[in-house]
Amino acid sequence: MRRMLSSRVNAVRESATIRMSAIAREMKRAGEKVLDFSLGEPDFDTPAHICEAAKKAMDEGFTHYTASAGIPELREAIAEKMRAENGVDASAENVIVTPGAKQAIFEAMLSVLDEGDEVILLEPAWVSFEAAVRIAGGNPKFLRRKEKSVNYEDLRAVVTEKTKMLVVNSPNNPVGYVMDERELREIAEFACDYNIIVLSDEVYEKIIYGKKHVSIASFEGMEERTIVVNGFSKTYAMTGWRVGYAVAPIEIVSAMTKMQQHSATCAPSISQRAALAALKGSQECVAEMVAEFKKRRDLIVKRLLKLGFSCEPMPEGAFYVFVGIPAHALTAAFGDSEASEGDEKRKGVAEDIIFAEWLLRSALVVATPGSAFGEAGRNHLRFSYATSLENIAEGMERLENLLSQ
Repeated sequence: MRRMLSSRVNAVRESATIRMSAIAREMKRAGEKVLDFSLGEPDFDTPAHICEAAKKAMDEGFTHYTASAGIPELREAIAEKMRAENGVDASAENVIVTPGAKQAIFEAMLSVLDEGDEVILLEPAWVSFEAAVRIAGGNPKFLRRKEKSVNYEDLRAVVTEKTKMLVVNSPNNPVGYVMDERELREIAEFACDYNIIVLSDEVYEKIIYGKKHVSIASFEGMEERTIVVNGFSKTYAMTGWRVGYAVAPIEIVSAMTKMQQHSATCAPSISQRAALAALKGSQECVAEMVAEFKKRRDLIVKRLLKLGFSCEPMPEGAFYVFVGIPAHALTAAFGDSEASEGDEKRKGVAEDIIFAEWLLRSALVVATPGSAFGEAGRNHLRFSYATSLENIAEGMERLENLLSQ
């Protein structure tokens, strides 16, 4: 029988973050009191003024297809935001509105990568970057970001004549670091010298603690080679609205628009009106959410450090903490009769995956195995603190009780 699935899809792994959250939902439906620290979704409601804009759009019958690149007033508002906040001289023609930031990443890679082109990913890297590269026919080249930064020489060690793109993600998922201006300038210099496109995922730019977000596109020579990806899901608690955007050279935006015409057609019309209200309205809601995230970060890091987990660096942005699993915790997991089964299916499975499964089964706490984010993430866990202080406190209590047995 002819093979049913393509080699392209067979080369892509299931999203570990989505998988762990799906397991949690199934267990909740079965009546288990599961605490989910796996998914990157704010637990806040979408602010009222944004919802009101969507309701008004529906009442006005704004429920049909829009231009594939997005409604003009939203594209212009995004361009204005990029000029005012990010120092990027963008116009509406440089903007495409997409059904979520993830769609923008896939469209960008499909638009610029040819079969065999290489893309440098800084590990630990968000799980969908590698998938997007492979689906586009490219080959990921992994570079571990060591000692809190990556420099020109690090990048030169992995570049080849096939390297076409480098992905930057700051504030970062899963580690939570924020790249400073010095590091970004070094990356920018490298990209210009080697004629490389930079995809800059800035979806967490407003969720930042005591540091300043800098867009690599603002540096000299970078506007012509940078694709900035951003969205509304994280900043405005709009994950289900599915609206993101990319800001890029017109040639790339035109290619992405072509991709969108033949796939999603356009971002949801109602969501685009809601996104416009998010940009144009009061930003107090953002400040309030960020203040709450900081409280949660401080609590979860304090509790994890007390239990012997390592956390370096302290999360400076986003809403994740990426921790090393201490030896005594791994010993506890592998000492468990079920976790230490010697069957064949356990061979080759990363220890952090086995630990995460043990944590879920034994304490009903869901965290994402670090190896999902590349080899540099082995023996780590990612906890999302996009959940209440009460849930964090209870989750850490369960973890403490489990490790003290």
